[in-house]
Amino acid sequence: MNPHPFCSFLKEKTIDQLPGRNAQMKMSPVPLDPAFVLPREPSDTAHPSSVLIPLFTGEDNLLRVVLTLRTNHIRHAGQISFPGGRCDPGESLLETALRETKEEVGIESEDISIACSITPLYLYRTDNQITPYVGFLSKPPLLKPNPEEVEEAFSVALDDLLSDKHLERKEWHFNHASFDVPYWNIHRVPLWGATAMMMCELTELYREFRDR
Repeated sequence: MNPHPFCSFLKEKTIDQLPGRNAQMKMSPVPLDPAFVLPREPSDTAHPSSVLIPLFTGEDNLLRVVLTLRTNHIRHAGQISFPGGRCDPGESLLETALRETKEEVGIESEDISIACSITPLYLYRTDNQITPYVGFLSKPPLLKPNPEEVEEAFSVALDDLLSDKHLERKEWHFNHASFDVPYWNIHRVPLWGATAMMMCELTELYREFRDR
């Protein structure tokens, strides 16, 4: 199966043509206290990490993205995430993303065509510098969630994430502060935070692709 035309579109993008942080910030939680400033630049101790954004064409002919719901006993418990994690010693960022994808949801590396990486995101709470890779699957995946890490694996149509009807905002309290939090209401658990920020850059690229 040939990759979706969106794959070729992404391969032609240079780093300076990406929507970048401006896109990420559209889905960033906003502190209600203006004195509370979220760090955006990676620290000297930031852990290199990566995720895979797995895309495939569904039976409905729509481009879909694979997401996971984390189990309650690991980092980012109970949140929607992309498969990924911290790099092991001697491992490249891409190798990490591919390894974690196989470990978490059972997708083999040979079934993935990497289009590009998009803008890295620093997550200060865990001191991780996350590099997202966009990969296209050769066929609709048979998802096999690893129960040690993943409570549920599912997919969402990218077109649904372009629709404003799924975008909501709420005031949430965490880290001893209050935030105005944008999120996508596309699952029983909201899609917000770092995953939503990375997803927003992808959806802006997808919108540009569709509107050509």
